Amino acid sequence: MKILLAEDDPNLGLLTQEYLIAKGYDVKLAKDGNEGLDVFLSESFDFCILDVMMPKKDGFSLAKEIRTKSPNIPLVFLTAKSMTEDTIKGFELGADDYITKPFSMEELLVRIKAIMKRVTKADKEDEKSEFLIGKYTFVPNQHELSLNGETQKLTTKESDLLALFCKNQNQTVSRSFALKLIWGDDSYFNARSMDVYITKLRKYLKADPSIQIMNLHGEGFKLVC
Repeated sequence: MKILLAEDDPNLGLLTQEYLIAKGYDVKLAKDGNEGLDVFLSESFDFCILDVMMPKKDGFSLAKEIRTKSPNIPLVFLTAKSMTEDTIKGFELGADDYITKPFSMEELLVRIKAIMKRVTKADKEDEKSEFLIGKYTFVPNQHELSLNGETQKLTTKESDLLALFCKNQNQTVSRSFALKLIWGDDSYFNARSMDVYITKLRKYLKADPSIQIMNLHGEGFKLVC
């Protein structure tokens, strides 16, 4: 599992990074919020640990930007404060947990494992689910898109892309995030390939005019229904 650790205290940052690496995790350390965002956008991560009080960009601001790119990634905030207002703000931003400094490394590890256990369970349940898109029924794990008793079989990438849009319906999915998630990187050639797949999805969904896959210039795509 790959973890982004954004922590401006160099001693705590290195200690936490070394501890989690020793426990088998791949950990990238960023020393401030701006660096944290740059690292997050350039690589794929499964988990984020963000210090609240950081220079250039605080943990809350970083979390907001991470959430626009990856709405479901688990987030844990680290803070030297114990103020109720900060705790509430953290959870309002979708934090999965909140740890007040000083903390033990063992406690951090237990919380990471507990969160990932919940996320993995939710993902498995999500894979079994159906999505209703207008008049269509989409079953991701079977790669099937159905309308009025007729079923269109999708390729793996078509299904993965449509599932990503469905999970973020009426929200913008950035082009870079979709490419890195499904194609592995956001190269020019993969971007052209994704455009072809989106054209195919629009064709499959054209029988219901209430459905749109919008192209938002400079931002990404949005499934609107």
